[in-house]
Amino acid sequence: MVENLYVGKAPVDAAGDRGWLLGHFKADDDLRHSEDVEIKWGVHPRGERRGQWTSGEKRVALLVLISGRFRMEFPGRDVLLTEQGDYVVWGRGVDHSWCAEEESVVMTVRWPSVPGYRVPDPA
Repeated sequence: MVENLYVGKAPVDAAGDRGWLLGHFKADDDLRHSEDVEIKWGVHPRGERRGQWTSGEKRVALLVLISGRFRMEFPGRDVLLTEQGDYVVWGRGVDHSWCAEEESVVMTVRWPSVPGYRVPDPA
């Protein structure tokens, strides 16, 4: 038996925590708990939009397109990801939003992992 090893399936594990696979929000005794980095497996139906723009971003982020067509929106500039492997990186202080122009799968990595950016659940 190997300790400190976790094997999972991103689509299955992500479904249990709004897409997030790793970050501060996992239980302290879970190997996937991290205050250094957050990783999300995002599956978005066509037309889905982020519930609200971020404000006062305190992290650096990387978003990689796995499949689909995904628009990242930044103040004064949109970035359209259309081919597998297209990616965008943005830094601290850069507000953003997004829209899935087609059914899309994206992987997001953010660092550090800090609380306070969750969009409220729809009522």
